[in-house]
Amino acid sequence: MEQVIKNYEKMEWAKTDGYPTGTQAKILLDTPQAKTLILKLPPGFDMESHSHLWNEQHLVLEGSYISDDNEYNKGAYRFIPTHTNHGPFYSKDGAVVLVIWNMPE
Repeated sequence: MEQVIKNYEKMEWAKTDGYPTGTQAKILLDTPQAKTLILKLPPGFDMESHSHLWNEQHLVLEGSYISDDNEYNKGAYRFIPTHTNHGPFYSKDGAVVLVIWNMPE
């Protein structure tokens, strides 16, 4: 894999598939082994519980969201192992979250 350099502040927000209406993303990396993106959750964001075939990591950059009876505020980091059911998700005022998915080794 070759080196990737991007400044997310200069990237445009894009619509997202598979997320509630109003959710936007900036995709930083998209390979078969890993995906890294910044998700912008709109106020009132509400998403059902689900699981993945890969590990998932969250770092809250702005705002907050509630999931699994916990509130994740700015600065919160979360690691969700493969096949772990997580959610539902809710954000009253919206949030910006760095999301990293990677295939387990």
